[in-house]
Amino acid sequence: MGRLVGVDLARALAVFGMYVVHIGPPLSATDGVASWVRYMADGHSSVLFATLAGFSVMLIAGRREPKTGLAGRQARARIAIRAVVLLALGTAMAMEYGGVIILGFYGVYFLLALPLVRLRARTLAIIALSLALVTPQLAFALNSLLTESVQRSINTYDPLHRLSEVGVLDLLFTGFYPTITWIAFVIAGMALARLDLSAVAVQWRLAALGAALTVTAYGMSLLLAGKDALRSTAEDGPSSGGSGSMPLDSGSLESHFPASSLLTAGPHSGTTFDIIGSVGVAILVIVGATVAMDRLPRLRRLATPVIAVGTMSLTAYVGHFLVQSTLPIAVGTSSQQSWVPLLLFVLGAIVFATTWSRFFRRGPLEYLLNAATKPAKHIR
Repeated sequence: MGRLVGVDLARALAVFGMYVVHIGPPLSATDGVASWVRYMADGHSSVLFATLAGFSVMLIAGRREPKTGLAGRQARARIAIRAVVLLALGTAMAMEYGGVIILGFYGVYFLLALPLVRLRARTLAIIALSLALVTPQLAFALNSLLTESVQRSINTYDPLHRLSEVGVLDLLFTGFYPTITWIAFVIAGMALARLDLSAVAVQWRLAALGAALTVTAYGMSLLLAGKDALRSTAEDGPSSGGSGSMPLDSGSLESHFPASSLLTAGPHSGTTFDIIGSVGVAILVIVGATVAMDRLPRLRRLATPVIAVGTMSLTAYVGHFLVQSTLPIAVGTSSQQSWVPLLLFVLGAIVFATTWSRFFRRGPLEYLLNAATKPAKHIR
């Protein structure tokens, strides 16, 4: 269980990173250490979230020993049901909060991951790397063809777009977390789940791999694109609107960007360098959290309230949007300067998760999601 506790800690860090982006002051209003924290949270937290989603898929599918036969079919049915529920929940939340909601994208990721759940770690890693090398260029080419008129024509017939302004095109190509480039993160997480993260040798290899990916990707980008290669573009566009929205920073490569943007590696740039570097950071966080929980029992005890948040990350994620809707003040806006709202949200999540976990095994939404997958046991 120690390695899973480390994964729960990583989930909590991903959730808190998204709190930083959605609730904390904008990058332009920070400096020093605060600026570094805000920059690292921008993009990297959602990438860590997506990578851990791949890990979760493999937990359902059997993790290191893939389920086969009847158990395998039921596991795949559970994943498919979760995908549909997350897509529905994401669409419902997008109606209020806009395209920043990642849950609908999760639903698509889960469906596309289904055919891969029995593959080995090496095969999954090769697929993830291949997608990282190819899909950003493919996305750039496709987005040059998806002009506004073409998108409007397609969206006219898209019921998802009519419901929430986040339609099939957004989910696959043009949204905040477009599947075409983000599926690489999910498959990388699936590969990690296939490994024995409690083995010291595996931990060392993964730490070396994560560091190598991070340094190589960001270093090459800086070398090829110059000093602004890692600049965050999160605040370049207008707000996406709605309570709890974040600045518009699509993870796809828009058609009006020059081809030279493919050499950058800023958060949410969706380039090969961004994908590889972000996966490296995600690996370092997951391995670091696992090692810390395995080898530092005192720290593990101290981190128990934070780990509780990781065990109910869906509840913590959805909850922070719902709470924002009830506040009389706007948080996460360009005019905000204070970190106090963020700290209150983090503390509130910790207190709620700690209290809830004393009485229940799962978080509220985790319980409902698990209940929704019960029909899978009737698969034969």
